[in-house]
Amino acid sequence: MKRLFDIVCSVVLLVILLIPMILIAISVKTSSKGGVLYWSDRMGRDNVTFKMPKFRSMIINTPAMATHLLKDPKGVLTPIGNFLRKYSLDEFPQLWNILKGDMSFVGPRPALFNQDDLISLRSAHGVDKILPGLTGWAQINGRDGLLIAEKVKMDVEYLKRRSFFFDLKILWLTLLDVVKKEGISH
Repeated sequence: MKRLFDIVCSVVLLVILLIPMILIAISVKTSSKGGVLYWSDRMGRDNVTFKMPKFRSMIINTPAMATHLLKDPKGVLTPIGNFLRKYSLDEFPQLWNILKGDMSFVGPRPALFNQDDLISLRSAHGVDKILPGLTGWAQINGRDGLLIAEKVKMDVEYLKRRSFFFDLKILWLTLLDVVKKEGISH
């Protein structure tokens, strides 16, 4: 049921968001140097690496690391980068990953390829056995403000509690967070 939900919703959202995504792409291209999309190597189910696209919100040559670990995160944003991140518009291209089956709407947020501490702790608790998500239990319970151990604790809780209705709850709470712009790194 979860996979069917992911396919149907990602197709519907890709159609609905086609025009806004074209406008975002034009805005990214005309406001800064570099490509429209930034492709990062992320860890998927069973720690298999996949390419995850985002609308580029940072200047080219920004180090590939978690945003909250950058020395000056605001200093590497493009002119429209803060706006894209504030409203999570940079995440729209990940609908493609959901449609392909690399990701789900709900699951642990995919780790960067170089987040060895997060990857190994998730693997030790079996979290690597489920698809990563566009949003997840840790996302709505602290996002980048969580320490690695706390994030994994939330991921393990999701692993134990996961169900279609729990996913719907997480999606609803994510929507509320985006509208209120809570817990979003700028």
